[in-house]
Amino acid sequence: MRAALLAEHRKLVSTRLWWILLLGMGGYLAFIGAVMALSFTVTTEGAGAPPLAGRDAATATYSLVNAIGYVFPLVVGSLSVTTEFRHRTITQTLLVEPRRSVVVAAKLLATVPVGLALGLVGVLALVAASAPVLAWQGDGAFLTDPEVVAVLVLGVLTTALWAVVGAAFGCLLTNQVAAVVVILAFTQLVEPIARLALGAVDALAGVSAYLPGAAADALIGASFFGELGGGDLLPRWGGALVLLGYAALFALAGRLTTFRRDIG
Repeated sequence: MRAALLAEHRKLVSTRLWWILLLGMGGYLAFIGAVMALSFTVTTEGAGAPPLAGRDAATATYSLVNAIGYVFPLVVGSLSVTTEFRHRTITQTLLVEPRRSVVVAAKLLATVPVGLALGLVGVLALVAASAPVLAWQGDGAFLTDPEVVAVLVLGVLTTALWAVVGAAFGCLLTNQVAAVVVILAFTQLVEPIARLALGAVDALAGVSAYLPGAAADALIGASFFGELGGGDLLPRWGGALVLLGYAALFALAGRLTTFRRDIG
């Protein structure tokens, strides 16, 4: 297992794509963080009070690492598997390590360090851009508040978990283009609309809590979409279990389908 894990980790970090996406995530979250911090703290004359204030504004802004940034670890995780199928190197991988369950497990675990790096860079970029704005126009950056610190730390850990979910999804959908298109469509369009739509209906509001993004928000303990009326959240342990459940479900389905067939 150790040899398989080291091999998968080296495959992942020996390409340029992961750190290009890392830089992209940092730049994107810095821009979005500054914009949202301004929107939470600055209002035009006669528009009334800002939509959020105090610690709520800080946690909603810092939780953007999940609400907006989770597409990056998902893509990195999925590429760690789909790239092997696209370039047909999966054949050599299975010749060296024929135990396919070990290969799947190694691919999932190898994404954790990269996911942590993505989370750390994303959170630092988000804080660097938004905290000065919150301190300048709002009620403060709240960077020493224990609840805010928990949001930041869990944001890093949740990003690593997203990378694992992405690798598990790549085991299920091995076509690289299709996997990336599905991830972009779901994270940028389907889930945000679904959360807001389900949250607007009392009878269906509880369903939105089991969507993957909402589960990750529950794990972090803060939700940008929740502040916009995206429904209630599960408790932290519930969010963690739901997110781990998605990873386990995708990985198991991939092991029983893609990694069960003859691959050549």
